[in-house]
Amino acid sequence: MITTVLVGLGLVYVAASVLLFLFGLNLIGYSYAAVRKGRYAATTPMARPNLSGRPHVTIQLPIYNEWYVASRAIESACRLDYPRHLLAIQVLDDSTDDTTSVVDAAVASARRQGFDITVLRRTDRVGYKAGALAAGLTSIQSEFVAIFDADFVPPTDFINRAMPQFEDDVAFVQARWGHLNEQHSTLTKLQATAIDAHFGIEQAARGQRGHWFNFNGTCGVWRRSAIVSAGGWTADTLTEDLDLSYRAHLAGWKGTYLEDLVVPGELPGEIAGLRTQQARWARGSIECAMKLLGKVWRSDNRLAIKLQATAHLTAYGVHLLLVVITLLYPAVLILAERVDLGRPVFILGCCLAAASAAPVIFLASGQYRKGIPLTKALPRVLGLVVLGSGMMVNTARATLAIALQREAEFERTAKFALLDDSHRHTEPRYRDRIDRIVWWELALATYAASTVVLAASVESWGVVVYASMFSVSLYAVAFVSIVHELRRRSDVKTASRPEHAGAMVDAGAA
Repeated sequence: MITTVLVGLGLVYVAASVLLFLFGLNLIGYSYAAVRKGRYAATTPMARPNLSGRPHVTIQLPIYNEWYVASRAIESACRLDYPRHLLAIQVLDDSTDDTTSVVDAAVASARRQGFDITVLRRTDRVGYKAGALAAGLTSIQSEFVAIFDADFVPPTDFINRAMPQFEDDVAFVQARWGHLNEQHSTLTKLQATAIDAHFGIEQAARGQRGHWFNFNGTCGVWRRSAIVSAGGWTADTLTEDLDLSYRAHLAGWKGTYLEDLVVPGELPGEIAGLRTQQARWARGSIECAMKLLGKVWRSDNRLAIKLQATAHLTAYGVHLLLVVITLLYPAVLILAERVDLGRPVFILGCCLAAASAAPVIFLASGQYRKGIPLTKALPRVLGLVVLGSGMMVNTARATLAIALQREAEFERTAKFALLDDSHRHTEPRYRDRIDRIVWWELALATYAASTVVLAASVESWGVVVYASMFSVSLYAVAFVSIVHELRRRSDVKTASRPEHAGAMVDAGAA
């Protein structure tokens, strides 16, 4: 009976390993395709084009409690180099704090400069960001809508570069994300490396090969008729951007990825914000997979598109697979002692080796495209592998919450107007408390460390390597989370002192 159970667990382990291998192989394929394009060409400011016949464009700025960056977002929209009679700005302000006063002051200033700018405030947050975008769409006349989250600062020639890309069947144009605060901390450097790989490798290769890719929620322009024909903005997933993009593809539209148009944005400065962001993206992606993959496979698109769409929408399942493998290591070791696995174990080890190398190749390729030497990029890449593996419990919880039918709430990632030369943020406003999942991460890290001891005792060195990596990664993420929480508590205590409370009031009134 025990052997039968162990064999069953072993089969689950094999299945998870094979899936990881396939995901890894896909990353390597995309890395090869993107690297063949070479490094990014130097981007020069675009000469002011002949604007005769250019369409009217509305800028939508969805904002929710963004006290630090709301004014900058509005000012950035006003700096866009496009004729004012062809440009409207719509601020979608769902804020419930004094961000509203910041927005009103910035909007009043823009109106005095002659801009067509309006503020839409809802009495509730039904549908969260998707609901705000949908509500805003009903009150504008433009055929083209550019969307910027509050923490992004578009270059002045953004619209002039994006609009020529709209052929008749193009639904949206997506720009590449840059970074305002990449050098702010080790955490932001690692996040920048991940985003560079996503936009420099995955998005670039998908666009190059004609595979479906998504609008990333910001730094892009949509054709209004495409939004309408695809069913509009909906809030039944936490990634409304991914959802709408795939529905547009299913309706026969295409997307265009413009990698030489770069829009810098702010990266989360604390790991609590990163956790929130990753959990939202993970759950939303799996929700989109459940909602749309059936339609994708029933469509008449070619097989490659269907396979790549499946890999794309289920990519966050990799972290769940990592948790499964970590939990099953002891059972596999016991099974290996009872049953002579021989060649199958050797082949499986090769699969795991290829799968573990894939993220390194993927991330390093993203840095290569930016012209960063491998010797300089490798520490970041390895650090990000540790960070990514350490976030496996956080991401797995987000995906499992769907199966447990827990109601989803859109939790935005707070931004603090951090720049490369900013000091660390010390005010307590918007800063998240430590997530209790840290204790689960510590438990799994200890479990993996125990697995290392067990694997070493039976001389299973492959398991020693992988279990050690997972243990170190989980301990590292939990440790950083605890450090950030202690820092947050210290800042809260400091801000509550009488000599600092007045400064906080003055800042809030600014």
